Amino acid sequence: MIRISGITKAFHKGDVNEIKALSNISLKMAEGDFITVIGSNGAGKSTFLNALAGSFPLDGGRILLGGDDVTAWPEHRRASLIGRVFQDPLLGTCAGASIEQNLAMALKRGQRRGLGLGVKAADRALFREKLALLGLGLEDRLKTTTGLLSGGQRQALTMLMATLVRPRLLLLDEHTAALDPKTGAMVLDLTAEIVESQNLSALMVTHNMAQAISLGNRLVMFHRGEIVLDIAGAEKQNLKVEDLLRRFSELRGGEGVSDRMLLC
Repeated sequence: MIRISGITKAFHKGDVNEIKALSNISLKMAEGDFITVIGSNGAGKSTFLNALAGSFPLDGGRILLGGDDVTAWPEHRRASLIGRVFQDPLLGTCAGASIEQNLAMALKRGQRRGLGLGVKAADRALFREKLALLGLGLEDRLKTTTGLLSGGQRQALTMLMATLVRPRLLLLDEHTAALDPKTGAMVLDLTAEIVESQNLSALMVTHNMAQAISLGNRLVMFHRGEIVLDIAGAEKQNLKVEDLLRRFSELRGGEGVSDRMLLC
């Protein structure tokens, strides 16, 4: 169980430019919950994920991952429990290291690191097995420098790295937005397969309402730093893009002319 209780965050506090980015956000996630997160630009979606990852201290609230209260943990310590895939495919891997070296680093997440062989024979066998599941032929390219891979290949590798050691929480921040449609669809299929097969608790930010509806078992909408909609079960299964547009229009006082542009 993941419990997020009353977290708040303001930037430029006390200044005329103060921004209340998160306002008393509370959310409970059962193991295996796959939640898609939507909202217009500036609604607080990515800030929420950054808050969970520990990218900045909170002004208030608590974050519990399983039995651990991680509210005061720094980002590097939370990384032992949290897997993350960013929008930019270049951020999730070390470009100058080989595929097997990147995977070896991911395999050590949450462990003490001492002197020894960076990549062991048993590790290589595991890496080949996992890479083969991607269907990209990377299992035969363990020594290839990661910087030589395409954006889609790097993002698929990042997905694998983020989940090689099962995380308590997987954060996906518009992780297909920078990819072409065909590659993005491949990474989304891979995402759904990994989340389901490992029964992961995951949060996926997206501007694509069709993706938000079709993926996951829950959908939440952010507006002005608050969660204003939390839909699950049959209600989500029967949801249509037009329903989301209508609800968002209602939040904005009926100013629905550009809602599709804001949310897509």
